[in-house]
Amino acid sequence: MLIKLGTRRSKLALAQSGLVIAALKRVNPEIKVEVHEIVTTGDKLYDQDLALIGGKGLFLKEIEDQLLDGKIDIAVHSMKDVPAYLPEGLVIDCMLERENVHDVFVSTKYNSLAELPEGAVVGTSSPRRKLQLLANRPDLKIISMRGNVNTRIDKLGRGEYDAIVLAYAGLKRLSLDAHIKEVISTDIMLPAVGQGAIGIERKASDEKLSSSFKEMNHTPTSLCVEAERSFMQSLKGDCTTPLAAYAQVKGDYIHLQTGYAHAGANAMRFEQAQDTIANRQQLGHTLAQRFLL
Repeated sequence: MLIKLGTRRSKLALAQSGLVIAALKRVNPEIKVEVHEIVTTGDKLYDQDLALIGGKGLFLKEIEDQLLDGKIDIAVHSMKDVPAYLPEGLVIDCMLERENVHDVFVSTKYNSLAELPEGAVVGTSSPRRKLQLLANRPDLKIISMRGNVNTRIDKLGRGEYDAIVLAYAGLKRLSLDAHIKEVISTDIMLPAVGQGAIGIERKASDEKLSSSFKEMNHTPTSLCVEAERSFMQSLKGDCTTPLAAYAQVKGDYIHLQTGYAHAGANAMRFEQAQDTIANRQQLGHTLAQRFLL
């Protein structure tokens, strides 16, 4: 069986695709995978503010178009970059086991968030990270930054920032985790929806990979990301929305922690609850309603 896999061209995207290929071959050693590197609009407009040009969906559009056109069979995504709703006819029904979900503190000068001096410059393009950083350290100067992981680390090395905040998972998958100075507690910074999870997207009508995907899918990861995405969907969240969610399976239950800020708010509110695994999507919806009251 030949599988045509679509991915962005970044080092991280290719590393994640490598993990998917390895998982496919563990399930079926006879599978052959042909990697199609696709340059997306988001990659081309790397120096512009995502919120102003269309959001994170710009990193998926060309890849999803090729899926729908049958030019590729599957697409590999970081789940934290996947918009609330998929295009009609596409599904993500397979996820690899989730990596560490935390955000991390990276600096060439300081060893922790607490060690930063007053007025220090911290780089992040995430509204979620910005509000949570300022809740902990209102004295910091938060400056927006774009670019892939390597570009951001290079900017830090050139002294454009005193520190940057990145996802642990991306650094680990690129073997750049030696740059991590501090793993930030979820008490200080709740992660993005789907952070640390890799999803495999396909056409809903294409069943040839169904059995392989069922065997590859890491059920606890899928259950948790479904709960988190339900929360995001209920709030109609996008990349401009300060929104966080972190679900954990605990026996027959899912515990979901969430954070959200209305447009223009200068602080996030937080809510958490627990429900049965069967009610995971309702759990996300229920917590979202608390923010809308």
